Amino acid sequence: MILSELKAYLQARGHVPLTDIVHHFDVDTEVARNMLQVWVNKGKVQRLQTTPSCGSSCSQCDPGTTEIYVWGAPFEGQQFIHEDCSLH
Repeated sequence: MILSELKAYLQARGHVPLTDIVHHFDVDTEVARNMLQVWVNKGKVQRLQTTPSCGSSCSQCDPGTTEIYVWGAPFEGQQFIHEDCSLH
């Protein structure tokens, strides 16, 4: 995976869970996070949690599925809800 491939993937999908990036590029989770961090540091990508409580309350969701990366700035008030979350 190179930065330009990651950029194109994020731009095409808009928002992507970390696990999708890991599977699409067949890389380790930390490798994907490190590559994503380059774009985060440049202000091109935003890292979000699916909901404010995800990963901190019920602990039933895989953290990789609740960690969402968005190319550009997310819409104001935009919130993602994990499809398997028992809280929604």
